Amino acid sequence: MTLAKFQGLPVLDDSFPLPLDRPFHRHDAVAEGFPLRWLSALVASGHLRRPLRGVYVAAQVPDDTAARIASLRLVVPDDAVICDRHAGWLHGADMVLAPGEHLGAHPIRVFRFPGTYRLSGPQIDSGQRAMLARDVTEVDGLLVTTKLRTALDLGRQRSAVVALSGVDAMLRADVDRDELLAEVGRFAGERWVRTLRYVAPLSSRLSASPPESAVKLAWYETTGTLPDLQIEVTGPRGRPAFLDLGSKAVRFAVEYDGAEWHSSGSDRAHDDERRDHITRVHRYDIDVVTASNVYGPTRDIEAIIRSGLERGRRRLGTAA
Repeated sequence: MTLAKFQGLPVLDDSFPLPLDRPFHRHDAVAEGFPLRWLSALVASGHLRRPLRGVYVAAQVPDDTAARIASLRLVVPDDAVICDRHAGWLHGADMVLAPGEHLGAHPIRVFRFPGTYRLSGPQIDSGQRAMLARDVTEVDGLLVTTKLRTALDLGRQRSAVVALSGVDAMLRADVDRDELLAEVGRFAGERWVRTLRYVAPLSSRLSASPPESAVKLAWYETTGTLPDLQIEVTGPRGRPAFLDLGSKAVRFAVEYDGAEWHSSGSDRAHDDERRDHITRVHRYDIDVVTASNVYGPTRDIEAIIRSGLERGRRRLGTAA
């Protein structure tokens, strides 16, 4: 096979002597006797990508987080540690990633211990970070912060909403909340530790998604108290049903409808049937919110919470 024939293919096929389903290093090309200049030519023709220096991947391989991690495994020093969102993702907390990040290209968070040089490259967000030996574990051949350390790092963000969402996600990935709270004090004086101190007591594995964490934080900042989470009632067919969060005392609940799970006709029909039943049988007043209510310049979640609680208190007074 000549370079011109490779370049004439729509995408590289089984005639290509190097992996087509995962990244490979140029050392692999040398071992196969594949000319290195051909790699550069295939990058130029769009048949290969070069995510990191010395690393190549066939164009048909999605440029997702999994491919980036596989690329890093080929080149990162043995003492480099994957941290923050990508550590959480490796530990199974998918929702710590930014929306769509598991499919798209975002720099991987990689840190090294103080006294070593920082890694560089457009696919790597690197720096130095002090860590104890017990803060680091191994996942699929890579050093990664432990679940507990990852939760503590995700809680130290500028934004309380982002921080709480990250901590809640790690609790859902089996971080022990008591251990988390016990470890907060060790970060005294470090950047954004005040955010961690603020959100850690508000955290719960019962907040099932980042938007639910955001609504929970808005509820707390509006009322000074935490809402009831995953309120259990019976659904239309006698099976357990759960409301995202609210107040059992006044029978008011807020449900977040994300586009991914609540946009189809069947989704909406199911939601309407469930909520109509809960409203009629259990006397709950349910406000449904979406991203525009919770995030950005049109957010009005605080007003929704205040109004719903006021309606609930009025109903209680009328019933009395």
